[in-house]
Amino acid sequence: MRHRVHCAWPAASSPGAGADRVLRIIAMALLLFMTGIVVAADDSFDRSHASWSDLLARHVQWNASGTASRVDYAGFAADTKGLSAYLGNLARVDERTFRGWSKADRDAFLINAYNAATVQLILTRYPDLKSIKDLGGLFSSPWKKEFVDLLGQRRSLDSIEHGLLRGASDYTDPRIHFAVNCASVGCPALRPEAFVGDRLDSQLEDQTTRFLRDRNRNRLAADGRSLQVSKLFDWYGADFDAHAGGVRSFLADHAAALGLDAATADKLRKDQLAIGYTEYDWSLNGPRQ
Repeated sequence: MRHRVHCAWPAASSPGAGADRVLRIIAMALLLFMTGIVVAADDSFDRSHASWSDLLARHVQWNASGTASRVDYAGFAADTKGLSAYLGNLARVDERTFRGWSKADRDAFLINAYNAATVQLILTRYPDLKSIKDLGGLFSSPWKKEFVDLLGQRRSLDSIEHGLLRGASDYTDPRIHFAVNCASVGCPALRPEAFVGDRLDSQLEDQTTRFLRDRNRNRLAADGRSLQVSKLFDWYGADFDAHAGGVRSFLADHAAALGLDAATADKLRKDQLAIGYTEYDWSLNGPRQ
């Protein structure tokens, strides 16, 4: 015989039972209400990163050819309250909220966090440095300093890039290497706007194209026998092998940005064109003296 199960409050068995029932209902309603408030507060972060975009628009400019940018660190130094406020907002996002976002929103968040934290790191000694490497030493690295409060932990720049971005189980896009900025001339440009989830793909492609168009860093040799590209393709070659069909395929797919004709791009793809690497310029990406 089947028994029907009824979900109902038990009948009152004493004069105080009705009052207890009302109190339980009120308590449950308050709990649900408070839980709703917490969720809303946790996910109140502005994923348009408007405050970071405002700072970048004021203190970063493309060069004449649009292939690199110059950072006004003096301007950022005068705007430290705004930068600190933005980094503070990043720090208040918890892991649970972060994991509830789309992949694009998560990547944009981490790229922006890396770039803003790098600016903050430079400001700890600016203007008394010529390179981000000046912030390290014989047995220390500026990228391993733990100074960024993010997702409930004190993190380093390496932790953000290699642990959270490249180390993510769903990492598949090596174009992030053209978005994170190491405050150096040889590095892909610090973009004068924040990265945002709903435009991330187009922003990453634009960053890639601008970087590859820079003939100081990527160019066909004068004799046409080799393609000289940034050391980024050497350092992170495994990423391009795993997620972009290899460095050669990735570069051939961007032949137009590299200034390669169809025949040269075909040689590149077929391993008939040598690849070499240009010298990486670690000079600070600030105004030229």
